[in-house]
Amino acid sequence: MKIQIIVGSTRQGRQTDRLAKWVLNQAETVEGVSVELLDLRDFELPFFNEPISPRYNPERKPEPAVDTWLKKIAEADGYIIVTPEYDHSIPGVLKNALDFIAFETVKKPMAIVSHGTVGGARAAEHLKGIISEIQAVPVPVNVAFAHRIGETVSEEGVLEESLVKAPYGPHTALQHMLGDLVWYTKALTDARAKS
Repeated sequence: MKIQIIVGSTRQGRQTDRLAKWVLNQAETVEGVSVELLDLRDFELPFFNEPISPRYNPERKPEPAVDTWLKKIAEADGYIIVTPEYDHSIPGVLKNALDFIAFETVKKPMAIVSHGTVGGARAAEHLKGIISEIQAVPVPVNVAFAHRIGETVSEEGVLEESLVKAPYGPHTALQHMLGDLVWYTKALTDARAKS
């Protein structure tokens, strides 16, 4: 099964990439899972300005950068979106990237790892609504990372040892989320194959 981890910020000096590397490191230890990191910085997407919703446009001809993004995201069986919280919501660049999606993520699970002063909880809530609207399946368990990333996660994505050992800390939360994501990915992949 292929899982893509989407880095939901392109901001200068962002900490989201450290968190995404931590998620990547942990996901790579899950048996039967191949993982790919997708950084929105690598997809020079324009602002979404198509005249017709992607789902209702049989004549759609996405420009090359958009086509590259759509083909790449269609490859996965499941997703983890790693996002900061900006002004009680998700970054505009992440919303923009998701707005281009038509059918690439239909009936595929998406999990959320959010961060911010309250663990990015409000961003996660907004993102769940967007995930449902692009017809993906939001995984109920998400990770709300409320710690200072620059002080607790190395540039290589290694979590501070005290947080690894904390019984109700982010490491434990991520393990539960990964278990649920694998379950949903298997169940939905089988269901899509039968329908």
